[in-house]
Amino acid sequence: MATMDPQLAAILDYLPPYPGARAIPLEDLRAFIRQTAEASPKYPAKLSEVRDLSITGPDGDALALRAYVPEGEGPWPVTLYYHGGGFVMGDLDSEDMITRAVAEAGQTIVLSVDYRLAPEHPHPAAAQDAYAALEWAHKNAASLGGDPQRLAVAGGSAGAVLAALTAIYARDHGIPLKAQLLFYGSGGCPFERLPSWHEFRDGALLNVDDIDYFWELYLGDTEARGRSPDSAPRFADLKSVSPAYVLSAEMDPTRDDAEDFAQRILAAGGEVKLDRAKGMVHGFLSFLGSVDEAKQSVDRVAQWLRPRWQV
Repeated sequence: MATMDPQLAAILDYLPPYPGARAIPLEDLRAFIRQTAEASPKYPAKLSEVRDLSITGPDGDALALRAYVPEGEGPWPVTLYYHGGGFVMGDLDSEDMITRAVAEAGQTIVLSVDYRLAPEHPHPAAAQDAYAALEWAHKNAASLGGDPQRLAVAGGSAGAVLAALTAIYARDHGIPLKAQLLFYGSGGCPFERLPSWHEFRDGALLNVDDIDYFWELYLGDTEARGRSPDSAPRFADLKSVSPAYVLSAEMDPTRDDAEDFAQRILAAGGEVKLDRAKGMVHGFLSFLGSVDEAKQSVDRVAQWLRPRWQV
């Protein structure tokens, strides 16, 4: 029987009852995410610089990025980071605490990507932006003090799906990628309804109807598009993808989907480190600074990642 971490439980006890995403207008959900990020103190990572950038996106419009640069001497590895939010919420501020922590602990520039959101910009817009940001980093890493031969991708939840898709894109386009860091990401639309889907269907921060709702907004027709390799990496050819760190949360309805995706990489001959964070719920890394396990999880990820920069 899973038991929630006491520090996390104490925080969640203060939150109002959650009616589910369908019951809340999308603009209100987005506003809540923005307001929460604005009200949260900056995670106290030691960084030399945080810089906002703008590049030309695949649609010709501006694509916003934010670079987090560690202290010390470069050139640094560069990690592209894709935030969570069900493909429909979030921005450069919503997971600022995670990007700061990964940059410091992983000794890497983190380049956060403000990809386009559904339903205004349905699939494949987010994935196209994710690829474009990686291509830009590969060509322009030196302008940030980075090393274009030492690249990684990372993301949480929906962002982990984008990171996994981008890892496949990197393999197919000859872009050197040292690692992919996948935090509680399903690997695709969860058709199989694995045990954690039922056990934690009323998850504290994410329930199973939320998951279906977000995929519907992102894909439109999930039955027609949900098994396509260009939207769901779990259905793609995973041979020769970069080594993966898969971090799952014990009390998360998507836990078994994340761990199943890790097994699919292994079955394709890939390298995977699978790490289940006990007593945690979906999105727990957003409580960095308040929940010890969140910081310890980032430290474990960084301990695995840093040697990959030398390979």
